[in-house]
Amino acid sequence: MSENSTNAHEFTVSQISAAVKNLLEEEFAYIRVRGEVGRISRPSSGHIYFDLKDEKAVISAVAWRGVSSRWKFQPEEGLEVIITGRLTTFAGQSKYQIIVDLVEPAGVGALMALLEERRKKLAKEGLFSPEHKKTLPFLPKLIGVITSPTGAVIRDILHRLEDRFPTNVIIWPVRVQGENCAKEVTNAIYGFNSLKSDGKIARPDLIIIARGGGSLEDLWGFNEEEVVRAVFASEIPIISAIGHETDTTLIDYVADKRAPTPTGAAEIAVPVRSELLGLVEDLSARLKGAILRLIMNRGDKLRAISAHLPRKSDLLSFARQKLDLLDEKLSNSLIATKAQKSLMLAKIAPKLSLSAIRQRNKDWAKNIKYLGDRALVSIKRLIVEKKNKLDKYAKLLQSLSYNSILKRGFSLVIDEKGKIIARAANININDNLNIKFYDGNILAIAKTKSAKLAAKAKEKNKKSSKSDNKQTSLF
Repeated sequence: MSENSTNAHEFTVSQISAAVKNLLEEEFAYIRVRGEVGRISRPSSGHIYFDLKDEKAVISAVAWRGVSSRWKFQPEEGLEVIITGRLTTFAGQSKYQIIVDLVEPAGVGALMALLEERRKKLAKEGLFSPEHKKTLPFLPKLIGVITSPTGAVIRDILHRLEDRFPTNVIIWPVRVQGENCAKEVTNAIYGFNSLKSDGKIARPDLIIIARGGGSLEDLWGFNEEEVVRAVFASEIPIISAIGHETDTTLIDYVADKRAPTPTGAAEIAVPVRSELLGLVEDLSARLKGAILRLIMNRGDKLRAISAHLPRKSDLLSFARQKLDLLDEKLSNSLIATKAQKSLMLAKIAPKLSLSAIRQRNKDWAKNIKYLGDRALVSIKRLIVEKKNKLDKYAKLLQSLSYNSILKRGFSLVIDEKGKIIARAANININDNLNIKFYDGNILAIAKTKSAKLAAKAKEKNKKSSKSDNKQTSLF
């Protein structure tokens, strides 16, 4: 027998793991553990993994999705809680953990600390800022109430509305405590906002969120972040009426108006109808009195002003007097003008006799004949002068015309474009030419270039051949 051999029983790893698991689950079948929530993880599976710790140790905890969805509130890092569950092992990592069935805050102090931390966080984001508050409608036609349909709260609200100012109310039933409270209240807020004003179910002008008093745990659904954000996002003004006047939830900070009680919310929502009618009657009476006083006052002023106005006869007397003076001046002026014109007519009357007019006509006829004879002589002389000058220019033009040059044996060469070719250098081989003589035209094709251009081309070819010979001799 070897030195290392012993009588100890050999176990496999799985056997040891199973034995430890059975021992733990038998000894700690149902436990309650108090500690602070540490690192927490929520994967897409819906399960919750977190650490439960104190100043000396850490225990891993896991809550399955079906269990955690029924909790009143969810664990958050830094919150002191009491968890209920069973201790077991996780063989894959050789560690133990608690399978959690229930999580509860470790007293009111823990909840208050969590509430204050959440309030500061949301306040920092600006959700509680006064500039985001919406103005409540003075007299809403339809009020939406989010509350339990069976409690005393809804009866108190309806009764108070009936006393003050009867109006239409639509109720969205929700559970006002428990694990589904926050979700149902959130859905109700978004639901009311999604309604259309002209739809089958009209959109309310105002929302009241209400429930009766209770402990901090009972009211916790109204401290959930999703509810607070839904209230902030609501386009419809919201009145919060949660608990008694001493109860404060986070939606009280974000709501457009906070009521101390549900009955107080109804009082804020609508005015008192009788008071409103009395106010209208009072204002109407005051308006009538003010109008009567104004009419009387203006009448007195009118009478005072009219007393200082001149009479109608006084206003017209001056105009009548002025009209009489003008009429008299007009008559005298017409008489004077008539006398003046008669005198002028008497002076020119001899000139207007028939014999005088006939004599003037004869004189004008003689002048016209004389001027006509002179004009005719001048025109004939001018025509002769212009004709002589025109003949002179015609002879000069004839002598300078190229036709006279062509008569002397010259010809005119024109290219295809109708331009005159003045130099032989402008003609290329195979150009079409039009040669014009005095008595007709001849079409021709150029077969050679001018001798000077041909000589230049020949000289150029010689130079080119010499250059080629020189290049050849280099090789």
